[in-house]
Amino acid sequence: MAHKNIVFLGKSIDNYIAGKHGELDWLDMIPNPDQHDMGYYALMNDIDAIVMGKNSFKTVLGFDIEWPYEKHVFVLSHSLKEIPKTLENKVTLLSGDIKEVLKTIHNKGFHNLYIDGGKIVQSFLKNDLIDELRLTTIPIVLGEGVPLFDILPKSLVFDHVKTEVFLDQIVQSHYKRKH
Repeated sequence: MAHKNIVFLGKSIDNYIAGKHGELDWLDMIPNPDQHDMGYYALMNDIDAIVMGKNSFKTVLGFDIEWPYEKHVFVLSHSLKEIPKTLENKVTLLSGDIKEVLKTIHNKGFHNLYIDGGKIVQSFLKNDLIDELRLTTIPIVLGEGVPLFDILPKSLVFDHVKTEVFLDQIVQSHYKRKH
């Protein structure tokens, strides 16, 4: 069975995915009165589950909203030991080697995954496990923060699929891994 790992992230012009203290407010700085989803629902139709790290999970929990995901979420963490009881059927906690974790997820029947969160995305890239990058650039230079990319053991080549502009200001580029 084919597997696909997709990154779908908002970033600053200088490739940060959060501010210095984890701030995300700048992601909504461009007014979006019609609530354009910018490809999010298409992504949700393309995936079976979401894989995120502890920090992303804690950020979502801190939004003070109902759990926003209909798809199953796998949280990768070595330090997190439990998840809230209300999310027991919606979230699975995993730890270990990234390739072993992926094997576990695939064995549970989840093959097309949305990979979310800075450290998790970097880890997947370091292991050459990303098939698609769908990157949405917000027109701001943060200067510092949580970087999207880290040093890689080798270059990874992608093919450009398409680029779209939303709200006349937000640029989303879609790339597929070239093998």
